[in-house]
Amino acid sequence: MTSAADFADRFLLTDQVAIITGAGKGIGAAIATTFAAAGADVVLTARTEEDLEAVAADVRALGRRALILPGNVNDLTVLANIVDRTISEFGRLDIVVNNAGGSVSKPFLETSVEQIEKSFHFNVSVPFELTRLATPHLLHSENASVINISSVAGQHALRGSLTHSLTKNSESHLTKLMAAELAPRIRVNAVLPGAIETDALATYLSTRGTEIRDTMHANTLMRRNGTPQDIADAVLFFASPAACWITGKLLEVDGGAAENIVPKTIADLAP
Repeated sequence: MTSAADFADRFLLTDQVAIITGAGKGIGAAIATTFAAAGADVVLTARTEEDLEAVAADVRALGRRALILPGNVNDLTVLANIVDRTISEFGRLDIVVNNAGGSVSKPFLETSVEQIEKSFHFNVSVPFELTRLATPHLLHSENASVINISSVAGQHALRGSLTHSLTKNSESHLTKLMAAELAPRIRVNAVLPGAIETDALATYLSTRGTEIRDTMHANTLMRRNGTPQDIADAVLFFASPAACWITGKLLEVDGGAAENIVPKTIADLAP
């Protein structure tokens, strides 16, 4: 019979080590502090050092270690350093969270091949390459897990969302392909956020009055937009031993939103 303590332990990451990209703010920052609260040490990377320092301070306040590695993950040459520094500092690697990503969509005839290729690089090539480099070290972990942050936008075909929807759909399928390749030693899953009120989205909505936010709430079963913590909690589940028999899955975390809830401009701000 499982005790209450044993049950709780299933959702902990005690003494595990996680790399989190795009960890300077928003969803990435929430994942970092959530992992720390669950007992993990974290490696944080993003472009802005000041943002990383603030998140690292929160992690250390929770009693865990944080290594910050400022840089642009679009430059694939920095990815090997992220993995190497992780092993040098902590001696192990258990979890990779590919959170960094994004794109800007335009109408079909205003979209260029260069824009598609830039977005594909950020949303597909970067998580692929970081996971590939991390795999030899993840194989030594008993709870090896990769979590990609894709988007519900990739599940739908809406006018004006071509680049974002196309490349996020590709990231979601990459998740399934990596799961097939890396099982049973490494689990690979994806969380697909809906409209999450990061600072960028909150700022956008605040300049448009209350109509857009009210419409979004009315067309969402849970009657609110999501928070970075909503996504972080889903990522924690996938990373934890509680999800040890789950791989290759895409979890939509969108509050039960209608398919066309997110206007194109807001979709560009979404993960």
